[in-house]
Amino acid sequence: MTSNDDYVLQLLQEQGYVSPGQIETVLNSIKQEGETTLDILIQTGAVTEDDVLAMIAAQFGMEYVHVNADAIEPAVKDVISTEVARKYSVVPVRFAEGSVTVALSDPMGYDTVDSLRYVLKMNVEAVVAPRAEVKAAIDKLYPEEFENIYGAMSDSDIDVAEKEKVGGGQEASDSDAPVIRLVSMIITEACKMRASDIHLEPMERVFRVRYRVDGVLRQVDTPPKRLQAAILSRVKIMSNMKISEKRIPQDGRIQVKVQGRDLDLRVSSVPTNHGESIVMRILDKSNLSLGLPQLGFLSDDQNKFERLISLPDGVLLVTGPTGSGKTTTLYACLGQINLPDRKIITVEDPVEYQMSGINQVQVNKDVGLDFSAALRSILRQAPNIVMIGEIRDAETADIAMEAALTGHLVFSTLHTNDAPSAVTRLLDIGVKPFLVASALRAAMAQRLVRAICDKCRAAYVPTDREMRMLGEISKNVTTAQMYKGTGCPACGQSGYKGRKGIFEIFQIDDTIQRLIFDHSPATVLRARAREMGMRTLREDGLLKVASGMTTLEEVLRATMGDAD
Repeated sequence: MTSNDDYVLQLLQEQGYVSPGQIETVLNSIKQEGETTLDILIQTGAVTEDDVLAMIAAQFGMEYVHVNADAIEPAVKDVISTEVARKYSVVPVRFAEGSVTVALSDPMGYDTVDSLRYVLKMNVEAVVAPRAEVKAAIDKLYPEEFENIYGAMSDSDIDVAEKEKVGGGQEASDSDAPVIRLVSMIITEACKMRASDIHLEPMERVFRVRYRVDGVLRQVDTPPKRLQAAILSRVKIMSNMKISEKRIPQDGRIQVKVQGRDLDLRVSSVPTNHGESIVMRILDKSNLSLGLPQLGFLSDDQNKFERLISLPDGVLLVTGPTGSGKTTTLYACLGQINLPDRKIITVEDPVEYQMSGINQVQVNKDVGLDFSAALRSILRQAPNIVMIGEIRDAETADIAMEAALTGHLVFSTLHTNDAPSAVTRLLDIGVKPFLVASALRAAMAQRLVRAICDKCRAAYVPTDREMRMLGEISKNVTTAQMYKGTGCPACGQSGYKGRKGIFEIFQIDDTIQRLIFDHSPATVLRARAREMGMRTLREDGLLKVASGMTTLEEVLRATMGDAD
């Protein structure tokens, strides 16, 4: 029993709708059946829903109305999206001069109107209507079908291996076809929006679908909650997971062709309170065509990096958090130096992209083929260049360093916040200082920032605060103008389309080698690198703000923890 229930019962008794004996019956019914006070009162015939809602609406000074979907004009209906209407269970009934009136069935949902004002960015007034009428109007005006965002799509739009099978060799029945099409629509729409991930998240009352576009999650119209189990099972079947196993995490993979594009989807499922949460990572093979110029280097950094990757030996590390584009950078490096006279071998977990002309080894821990074991073996293959997906332990790091000292060029990644910290990270995991100093040629930290949309890019005059934040770099903004996206259909009204990298290149010279020998901390290494002209991540980002590539907000978001 909630405080709201107490209030409703008190009102009903004061106005003569129910007697104390009927209230006792309601209390017992709630304890037995777990239903709300309003439900029990209506079911027992003590009052009608109209009576109760009209009474509560009057107490709150709200109008009580009846809703007819056919009487609601399209212009009024379009004020609220399907997502908002279904999330808050409201229907717009009037709209004028920037103010919308919505009908809801729960007059005591105090937070609904405030939330709508925040979401819609306009004044919102509320009226009360019967629950059945509100639901019927929502179903008619905002149908649950995905057609409203995905559009009509034929089966030829997506081609999934074994798509006719539903598991165990059983043929898909006619009843499975809508779910098969629905999952295909989810994947197709994600590709149209250039999403990097698809998130299928079971919540208590909804089944949420979100896409990560340019690093930011966007929620789309949700499928009906009743289809949750069928959709999750379909994805698990496509990715060769065990559909009967719902207690432990699982990993799988889907190879799919969407509108002529070959995609790999890396699938991960994790059990949660309300069902299995599934994330599909979209690996678009078209990203392999990215070269170093497309990554976002400024000209001097690009020349510096091209010189580093053309060295005959040594270790080059790319550092940054998960999702900062390290793998894309490594593949762009390999593509640049992939020549017929060089043998390139990679060790990856997993192999994300298939590259022609390169020998790629998949780590398989089940048979003992981890990074260190694979690395030992491939060095006997006499490669010129080795790429290690990630240095995770001292053994792998030692082998990588020794390989560099025996004439191999080694690329790999580390999880550190900045470039000089790569040295301390290697020392922390147990690599000897003389190996790090002798083998490491450079470490490059990177982050991804959203690029301003070319279609709606517009100049504006920066504020004094923005100029102060740009600092010394603001002297290069001779026209006192910066750029931002105003929002257009091409970028989904976000003002951004695509992402570019910001970089911090830390090169090893004789002085830094001596500092590494002496176990100097990262702050000392960083100070020496700054003397050599190293730009920090933030400084590189601010230069790209001044050049019109991205916005100040993006750089501050991506480099919040960086020290100048």
